[in-house]
Amino acid sequence: MNAADVMTADVETVAPDDEVGEVLARLADVNFSGFPVVDEGRLVGVVTEGDLVDLFEVEDRVLWIPIGIPPIVDTLTYAFDLPGDDVDIAAHADDPISSVMTEDPVTVDADASLDALLDLLANPERDINRLPVLDGDELVGIITRQDLLRGLRRERDAAGVAGAE
Repeated sequence: MNAADVMTADVETVAPDDEVGEVLARLADVNFSGFPVVDEGRLVGVVTEGDLVDLFEVEDRVLWIPIGIPPIVDTLTYAFDLPGDDVDIAAHADDPISSVMTEDPVTVDADASLDALLDLLANPERDINRLPVLDGDELVGIITRQDLLRGLRRERDAAGVAGAE
């Protein structure tokens, strides 16, 4: 079993010049949290809910307060949103998605093994939730963590592993 066996082939994409507001509206209507960004058939990036949330985060209004005295007590840090103006979503609605997307995302080929996919999607340092699948430069699919789990389950069931229910 490889990437081609677990990927979703019908991939919804956005273009680099699509507006942030438009992409936010599309995300509200789907059951996933990001899109590959494709320009003239070539993958140029990935945009996620996290990228869009970061766009509207007002860092200078947040006060971080450490609580606890190490090493006796673990230090916890709490964030308090200080009073201030509301976030103006309209201020970024017309921005192109290319201004917030992640460029040069990690990708895999259709023949990538499940072990290779697992190494990428389970790596906490990379924190990747989706892997675009390429055939050369062409986007042919996408694999999410959920796709990989379903594939591992099918492989386990096919092998007749005990406890596979």
